[in-house]
Amino acid sequence: MPASTQSTLAALLDHVDANLPASRDRLFDLLRIKSVSAQPAHAVDCLKAAEWWRDQLMGLDFEASVQPTAGHPVVVAHCGGASGYKGPHILFYGHYDVQPVDPLALWHSDPFDPQLVDGPRGKRYVARGAVDDKGQSVMFLEALRAWHTIGGGIPARITVLIEGEEEVGSVSLDPFLRANKADLVADVALISDTGMWDVETPAITTRLRGMTYAEITLKAANRDLHSGLYGGSALNPINALTKIMGQLQDETGRIRLPGFYDNVKPISNSQRAQWDALGFDEVAFLAGIGLSAPAGERGYSALERLWARPTADINGIWGGYTGAGSKTVIASEASAKISFRLVPGQDPDTVMEQFKQFVLDRLPAGATATFADFARAPGMEVNVDSPHVRAALAALQDEYGKPALLMGCGGSIPVVTSLRSILGLDSILMGFGLDDDQIHSPNEKFEEVCFHRGIRSHVRLLAKFAGG
Repeated sequence: MPASTQSTLAALLDHVDANLPASRDRLFDLLRIKSVSAQPAHAVDCLKAAEWWRDQLMGLDFEASVQPTAGHPVVVAHCGGASGYKGPHILFYGHYDVQPVDPLALWHSDPFDPQLVDGPRGKRYVARGAVDDKGQSVMFLEALRAWHTIGGGIPARITVLIEGEEEVGSVSLDPFLRANKADLVADVALISDTGMWDVETPAITTRLRGMTYAEITLKAANRDLHSGLYGGSALNPINALTKIMGQLQDETGRIRLPGFYDNVKPISNSQRAQWDALGFDEVAFLAGIGLSAPAGERGYSALERLWARPTADINGIWGGYTGAGSKTVIASEASAKISFRLVPGQDPDTVMEQFKQFVLDRLPAGATATFADFARAPGMEVNVDSPHVRAALAALQDEYGKPALLMGCGGSIPVVTSLRSILGLDSILMGFGLDDDQIHSPNEKFEEVCFHRGIRSHVRLLAKFAGG
């Protein structure tokens, strides 16, 4: 790095350090906005949060606007970058909406009155949205602010996209992306909505599992039946459904859908070695949720099962009488919800058809089955050899003094799929959350050290993209 660039970067990082309290105050202003996307009463708050983002970006010389959707509005902002900039056009994605706060009684303070409290790692911020995703998005905003204030201006060509429906499935996002493709052209997406391995070990999330989410309803008789009059003759759909669902996995935890594993690729030996070297303690991991023994597919390490192997889980099952007391009834129908977490290579549509066939092959005489489909998304794997990911890895190593971990995530981030399928963009998932941040739960928090170093890491990444 040229000496002049090193000097500029050092000044930028010093500025971030000195102005951390001001950055925290701005974050707290956003955290006070009750932008709960799931609750219609907070629609005005969602608009207020979008306007907050627009105003902040306009203050940094972005062209910014709040744009309507069929649901909550989207913020889009553009900055052309420094003269002669030759790096990638970055699309930064974040969301301003948050989860409901229920159960309110379990919060130690008002969830929309952010608190600065002491924790075992120093100060932490407690509020709804502290880490998901207001705090993580504001890290990037504050990195931009440092460049704008003392770095001679925003160095890179940047588009900012902030939506307001991530916590309710981003139902308006895909139509918005399709309608505004020309305005959202970029080279790579940057997202801070994931986590680190631990507070001292940064990470790039390189694998996300996809999903097929289905519901089955099995019907038999044309009405509920008295079990004394019909038991022993009439088919019981609850019995039949539970028998079928019990066959989803064999005794080794392997999923029995026909062809389910045909396109499942094993991880590389180098990836396995890196994950094994982390020393993940599955016993302690399970003890934290009151369990004592691991389950799942045999023959694979815990992190492989969590990050790189597909799963099948019954998420709900019901039928018949479930009220207080007794009612000796043979129900006429029974239902279940089933989610399949998928890895890269598996096709969600194919898995849905495999599930249907699995059920139909086991359907007893006299029963019919109907299926509903609630979600389909493919698994995702980042190209870790891309220059954009290499820049992010270098920025994190410079900040933390150690290599960043390439880690997986057992969950799904649908926007990553949308950005790839609609805009053709791969994503850099550079997040700073921790496993104990209580995302979606009471007393959600964000460690100040993570917020602070997240700002610094984004400052460094912008320098990498600008050629520093």
